[in-house]
Amino acid sequence: PILLGCSSAQQPGSCPALCECSEAAKTVKCVNRNLTAIPPDLPPYVRNLFITGNLLARLPAGAFSARSLPDLIALNLSGNHLRAVEAGALAALPALRQLDLSGNPLVSLSPQAFGEGGSPLEELALRGALRDHGVLLSVAAMLQSGTLRNLSHLELADNGLLLLPSGMFSTLLALRQLGLDGSSLVGLRNVSIQGLGQLESLNLSDSSLGALRNGNLSQFRSLPALRHVGPDHNTWFCNCTIEELVAWLKESDQVEGKEALTCAYPDKMLGKTLLKINGSDLNCSEPIDLPSQLQTSYVFLGIVLALIGAIFLLVLYLNRKGIKKWMHNIRDACRDHMEGYHYRYEINADPRLTNLSSNSDV
Repeated sequence: PILLGCSSAQQPGSCPALCECSEAAKTVKCVNRNLTAIPPDLPPYVRNLFITGNLLARLPAGAFSARSLPDLIALNLSGNHLRAVEAGALAALPALRQLDLSGNPLVSLSPQAFGEGGSPLEELALRGALRDHGVLLSVAAMLQSGTLRNLSHLELADNGLLLLPSGMFSTLLALRQLGLDGSSLVGLRNVSIQGLGQLESLNLSDSSLGALRNGNLSQFRSLPALRHVGPDHNTWFCNCTIEELVAWLKESDQVEGKEALTCAYPDKMLGKTLLKINGSDLNCSEPIDLPSQLQTSYVFLGIVLALIGAIFLLVLYLNRKGIKKWMHNIRDACRDHMEGYHYRYEINADPRLTNLSSNSDV
């Protein structure tokens, strides 16, 4: 009976050890089982596969090729301590639409992880998995190559991102949702969403944004499908740089909960609602008097130069005897040199002395 049980465990449609399977729901769950590799005997009926909270350090090439999984649509590999996803690791999953690699300390994610051709993947979650700058560049290269051109949902939250590679999203023309929340972005200089005509949601909450420039705001305006921009829980710096953002908030219906956006700096504006800010609060309507600023600068420069001159004169005065002696020494040295030149000139100019010099052995 024991042999029969072991044998039956390997039959098609059976469930791997340490996993829970539901053929009716087409689901397999291998959760918190300390697995170090993908189970090789996954049932072919699986459509939703959860391998989470295990000890997978790497996902090698052909990790899912031990058994054909033609119907696998959703794969969750979150929280597995994964550090490397190698080329071809996900190439044997022709129906894969959803992939979650969140919570893994990735160091390497090969741009060829899905194989040489394109992938049908539509949803990719990398929450908290891109804290290594090298793997961020690999993901950017993968996205720019067009391998994941079918992506509609991209989650990059909680990665502490300071700066995104330029043109990272340029080929994701089917993208509808983009999550950049929980990052450290202080600006969106390289974040170009121009041309993403299908984009519906852009989450920028809980970042380090202090302002949104007019270039970014014009991108938001140019996307007809964009209905949700989440800039809440940011440290808005309410000086003249925020005037454009305030104007956009007042005219736009793309920001849900914009009434709750408040100033974080300076102290006099702390807690003030952005929608209630007007020009008098920021003092941006008053022209900057450049001539008066330049005049003040010139006066300050003059004072500094006068102080330096006074110090120089004081030094000269205190060392007047030494300077006088030094000048006398210079004068005497110059006079001696000039007398020597004059004496030589007289000798060279007198033909008698010249002939005597040429006939003498001395």
